[in-house]
Amino acid sequence: MRYTKSFALSIVLASPAFGHHSDAGLDMESVVTFDGTVTEFAWRNPHVYTTVETTNERGESVEWALQMGSALVMGRRGWSRDALEVGDRVTVHAHPSVDGRPYGILDSIEKEGGITLSTAPSPPEATAVASTLAGIWLADGSQLASYPGGYDGFFTANLVLTEAGRAARDEYDPMSADNPESTCVGRPTPGMIVSSGLYPLEIRIGEDEEIIEIRTEYWDERRTVYMDGRSHPPTEERFDSGFSIGSWEDDTLVVDVRNFSDHRSPYQIGVPSGGQKRVVERYRLLEDGTRISLEFTVEDPEYLAEPMSATWELIYSPHLQLSTFDCDPEATRRFLPE
Repeated sequence: MRYTKSFALSIVLASPAFGHHSDAGLDMESVVTFDGTVTEFAWRNPHVYTTVETTNERGESVEWALQMGSALVMGRRGWSRDALEVGDRVTVHAHPSVDGRPYGILDSIEKEGGITLSTAPSPPEATAVASTLAGIWLADGSQLASYPGGYDGFFTANLVLTEAGRAARDEYDPMSADNPESTCVGRPTPGMIVSSGLYPLEIRIGEDEEIIEIRTEYWDERRTVYMDGRSHPPTEERFDSGFSIGSWEDDTLVVDVRNFSDHRSPYQIGVPSGGQKRVVERYRLLEDGTRISLEFTVEDPEYLAEPMSATWELIYSPHLQLSTFDCDPEATRRFLPE
């Protein structure tokens, strides 16, 4: 059987769309290619997995565990729970683990008969028109395209760290139980924004406009934005998704999020966040009604030496429906070495 390692620029450029537990433990600049037989196909969240039995250069039988995006993401890319079956003969293209074990991120897989299943996304099209911010919105993913590693690469390039932030990052092992994802703990805002090319974001505005709900499939996060003039709670009251209060500045919804619980790696690169973290989000419907501009600024003087700001554009996507993420405890731990 073939078992080769090659450098492939076109495959690397498609990789940022994943947003999995971390690229830090994976060689995202190379691709292994091998033939084998499917021994498992698990359709779960936060990751779909397949295992493929092959033969290495020494003639030994090896079983590779291959990670993909969530079932929700893969379903939007044309996959289904019966896309692969045990016994299928396949050719695999994957980014391997840096520690040498047979584990990787699947790029594409070819079945006998010429059927190719790719993990690459299809950008959404701006066709529907909204009159308010209310609705379902999906980024086209282009914001992450220039960052190798996607979610990881974006924050690596844009966060300026304090000494404490650098120390925590350097001590972090993303392929260990230190990774919050190993226990189905998601990543609070701006995680839902940066991942909105994979997981749609929905805005619901109450009839009296005193409450706005922002929710996403991404780890089933739901945030209530209080528009009734209240202040943030005392600093000792802390919440996994923070506490959101909002107001209108002309046509822009401004959301101020504080009172975050401690999190070991909200940016997926080992930089923590804590009680001093603050995120300000600004939502504005663009003139043609097909997109919103979503600007966010993150402050956390304990770990960030200066604020970080970015702007995302999201496309109005009323044809989509939000599904339950429903993280599977077994699936979320499969990246851990045994």
